Amino acid sequence: MVSAHDVAAYILKKQGAMSAMKLEKLVYYCQAWSLVWDERPLFRERIEAWRNGPVVPELYDKHRGQYEVSKWKWGNPEKLDRDEKMTVNAVLKHYAKQSAFWLSQLTHNEEPWRAARAGLPDDENSNNEITHEAMGTFYRNLTDK
Repeated sequence: MVSAHDVAAYILKKQGAMSAMKLEKLVYYCQAWSLVWDERPLFRERIEAWRNGPVVPELYDKHRGQYEVSKWKWGNPEKLDRDEKMTVNAVLKHYAKQSAFWLSQLTHNEEPWRAARAGLPDDENSNNEITHEAMGTFYRNLTDK
């Protein structure tokens, strides 16, 4: 299994520089869709329901204070296998054209983030986990429609 750092490095290699917030949301969607399409987590790191949407704290610790990131020296994009690359590429094809704000708003409208925040106001801090079960169930149901 690769790490969230490897996924971030792969995304930046494929897409180039982007805001840290956008990178966080793309990594989240990679995990979510891996749970559906590959029926397994893409990485082990925890995803939390922060006020601006899902965040991987281990990634945030590295980009804290940066608006834009262009390279990810803490990960290796070559660690992703063919299936993992296919999943990430499909996520990028669908989501990468959107802005960080749009992606954040999308996550706010989706059940995994809302359920993890358990009714907290949007502007309140939280470190509640967005579980694999919640992501898998929600995104799998989108494919059933």
